[in-house]
Amino acid sequence: MEYNPISVTDLNKYIKNKIDGDEYLNNVLVKGEISNFKHHYTGHMYFTLKDENSLIKCIMFKTYTPNLKFVPKDGMKVMILGTVSVFERDGVYQIYCKAMQEDGMGSLYTAYEELKNKLEKQGLFDQKYKKPIPKFPKCIGVLSASTGSVIRDIINVSTRRNPNCYIKLLPVPVQGKGAGEKIAEAIKIMNEYKLADVIILARGGGSLEDLWPFNEEIVAHAIFESELPVISAVGHETDFTIADFVADLRAPTPSAAAELAVPNVSDILFDLEKYNNRFKNSLKKKIELMRLRYEKCMTSRVFKEPLQKINERYINIDMKVKQMQGVITSKLKDDRTRMVELITKLDTLSPLKTLTRGYSLATDVNGKIIKKSKDLKKDDELVLRFQDGNANVKVI
Repeated sequence: MEYNPISVTDLNKYIKNKIDGDEYLNNVLVKGEISNFKHHYTGHMYFTLKDENSLIKCIMFKTYTPNLKFVPKDGMKVMILGTVSVFERDGVYQIYCKAMQEDGMGSLYTAYEELKNKLEKQGLFDQKYKKPIPKFPKCIGVLSASTGSVIRDIINVSTRRNPNCYIKLLPVPVQGKGAGEKIAEAIKIMNEYKLADVIILARGGGSLEDLWPFNEEIVAHAIFESELPVISAVGHETDFTIADFVADLRAPTPSAAAELAVPNVSDILFDLEKYNNRFKNSLKKKIELMRLRYEKCMTSRVFKEPLQKINERYINIDMKVKQMQGVITSKLKDDRTRMVELITKLDTLSPLKTLTRGYSLATDVNGKIIKKSKDLKKDDELVLRFQDGNANVKVI
């Protein structure tokens, strides 16, 4: 028996015709929670409608959006009236919404937004208050339900990444009345007795109502006041709670929280080996560089002829001494010549020089030269100085 293949387009058209022919799907009323909401600039609204186990894509064209009595947001529980059809290009089916109304969860979402704005104004979300997550924690404190996949995932991931890291579970209710108070008390106990190096606050996915304990103010303040750093891993990746904003770090899932809190021993060993190799290579390069410098020094003239520089300095000193001696000798010679000239000139000007030409010099007994005859009186005693000696005389 032979089959004739059809194209993907033909198959999508066939499925679309089948769905469009179903009267029940042409006018269906569905309730669920909005997520991934996007109000496109064209006016159309794109979002996903989900419950605990499944989801479906939805679109509301701008011709129907003016009839809405509220602004759709992620986390809202709604009921939508629309038609299920296939978008042929992508081969996916989705709900084309004609009407939408809140499904009793509007007040809860409003409370969530009001508390979020209040705590944000109080500074509980400020980045400056976020504590760093320790790089090598010895113990991880987990606040979650004692049973279920959450704690198993955290244990599995943590054990795989670092078997030497301890996990301390402090069981707490993660939904229902009174869960918020017990979660806050558990955080205080972890801090009071220093039971861990970092706290993971975790639970699986759920509706906004299921996750509400993590949106309570008492839990937010307990996380903010915690001296131990807190990692929030509440719900799925698309779920955001107040605890996520207050916590020091948000993880999209509990498994991701374990990966963020527990370092991978294999990665650490790899890094250590890498650093060790880098250190060895650096040391080898340093030794090689020092060896080349040593060889260069040993081949230097300074080491071959260590006295060469000293001898050159001696020669330089001798030259300087010789230059100094020459300068001194020349200076003495010039000064001597100058002195002879001055002595000759002085001698020429000396009054004693006239004595050699037959003259004499008259002075009183005190040696004062007699310049004029009127300075003499009768019987004054004088001394006449000749070339070869003196003679005492008396004025008549």
